[in-house]
Amino acid sequence: MDATPKKNMIRGIIARLLKTPNTKPQVYSASEHPVRAEQIDAAALSVVRRLQDAGFQAFVVGGAVRDLLLARRPKDFDVATNATPEEIRPLFRRAFIIGRRFRLVHVHIGHEVIEVSTFRGAQTDENATDDFGRLLSDNVYGSQADDAVRRDFTINALYFDPTTESVWDYVGGIKDVRMRRLKLIGTPATRYREDPVRMLRAIRLAIKLDLTIAPSSEKPIKKLASLMENIPTARLFEETQKLLLSGNAQKTIDEVRRYRLMPALDAIIANEHAERFIRLALTHTDNRLMSGRSVSPVYLFAALLWPAVVENRDKRIQGGEKSQAAFLNAIEEILESHGKMLSVPRRFQGSIREIWMLQPRFTQRVAQRPYKLLEQPRFRIAYDFMRMRAENDELPEEVGLWWEKFQTASHDEQRSLIAEAGDPPAKKPRQRRRRSGNKTAKPAETSE
Repeated sequence: MDATPKKNMIRGIIARLLKTPNTKPQVYSASEHPVRAEQIDAAALSVVRRLQDAGFQAFVVGGAVRDLLLARRPKDFDVATNATPEEIRPLFRRAFIIGRRFRLVHVHIGHEVIEVSTFRGAQTDENATDDFGRLLSDNVYGSQADDAVRRDFTINALYFDPTTESVWDYVGGIKDVRMRRLKLIGTPATRYREDPVRMLRAIRLAIKLDLTIAPSSEKPIKKLASLMENIPTARLFEETQKLLLSGNAQKTIDEVRRYRLMPALDAIIANEHAERFIRLALTHTDNRLMSGRSVSPVYLFAALLWPAVVENRDKRIQGGEKSQAAFLNAIEEILESHGKMLSVPRRFQGSIREIWMLQPRFTQRVAQRPYKLLEQPRFRIAYDFMRMRAENDELPEEVGLWWEKFQTASHDEQRSLIAEAGDPPAKKPRQRRRRSGNKTAKPAETSE
């Protein structure tokens, strides 16, 4: 079948879907909702007021408004306005236009960066979408109403004016917030084709915010899951990081697998051992985030791919390879194959490789080796990884406890720990003999 008629049909649907609404917004006054100006970040307030003073419309928009309505603390505050990037930039001392597909202005105030976007309209020309309906560019400016309907979910299309403390709603977002419902704007199948990543976002946001996906928005997901194959690798990696660092990684990954949105996860979680280890890593991650501690994406991807490395290494050893060679070859093969499936960039792969290659050294508690391992730049993250392996019964728990003591022990205590581990104490380095011509000089005498 010729793809051109189908492509034109999809463009027509998008054009009709995203045309300027004829209705005016429902404006909710301060008495009808809980959001107040003092809850808005000071830098974002400053940007809004500067734009309004210059005669433009300006609102705090999107996730920040949604989170405040749900009594959650926003991660950041974005601003939307009818001013173009070229009109925004001269109003601020440090403002920079960024992006190609989606041009924005980053306004720097102190140590903060406020992202300011111009109201967008529907992009309907022949180069707007690819053969699958995915938007390729998004730089047509429009009205606030245009901007509202082209956003993804109704609860993300709410505009807060801190001057009047009113919320402007074109799409029924306030109603969905009150019903704790996640609902796509427009026809769900069309919106998913326009940007397949919305399927991942729907699952992640529903779990993160404890919402129910509206049946009409949930129904097409399994049918359209194959569209995820058309997502650029860099964007897929970015979305995978968001899933893993959502604070609900374990539940989110389970749902993503249930909808078969990322077949790479099924390839990685291939057996009971792999599933147990990965669930352990995701639980640790969620716990750290809940307690306010940071998590390295490198650590997470190292954990996701580790079971495949172990399985590949064991097969190689059974096939006759030496242990060390099997381990090194397994690392390279898994980074090449599975790393590609998860779109892990090269800059991450080097760090992941380093974490893995330090693992055998934790069982080599002999002579100077423990001291040298402590000096490694990635010792701490490799140590955390080793403790998780011990928790998964990949090595004795005693090894993890030994290293926990060794890190903070005095030099004498460290020597005792090496001796207790059953390894001989570190030897004094041998003195080098000085050579004179063909004769070897006697070593110099040393005093005790």
